[in-house]
Amino acid sequence: MVLPITKLPAAILRRPVVDVTFPLSKDIRRLLKDMVDTVIKADGIGLAAPQVSRNLNLAIIFLEHAGVPLFPIINPVIVSSSKETKVIEEGCLSLPGVFGKVTRPKKITFEYFNLQGEKQTITDDDWIARVAQHEIDHLLATLIVDKFDAVTQGAELLPKYAEHKT
Repeated sequence: MVLPITKLPAAILRRPVVDVTFPLSKDIRRLLKDMVDTVIKADGIGLAAPQVSRNLNLAIIFLEHAGVPLFPIINPVIVSSSKETKVIEEGCLSLPGVFGKVTRPKKITFEYFNLQGEKQTITDDDWIARVAQHEIDHLLATLIVDKFDAVTQGAELLPKYAEHKT
């Protein structure tokens, strides 16, 4: 089932997430399947649980166009990152139409759990690293608007996504 994508200024995008426990419940397994349907329908390359209004520490990485099979990252943590950085234009499903240059470490190592609760480690300096950093940022309540070096498209939309301060 395709889920609605939560957009800024929704508060859940700025809330802490809760770690997922194992074995995975039927609800979590269903959520992951629904997140897969959602990221595919949205033509995205990643999707974090807060983006579908769930404050859980999990995300989907969808890089099949780059030859990487789709996989979930559950309770992910970046354990190391290179000093060398790379600037790439990024967008976000929670800020449709807005793109900007974002500087991130070029290479990272991150750990996560797979569906069976087995710890996995990936070291990458290409698309997996980039998408993992973006999705893990979501899980830490950080969005690309916090990281933009420059907005390249959709600057006029930013007021629409501005967070309401109360």
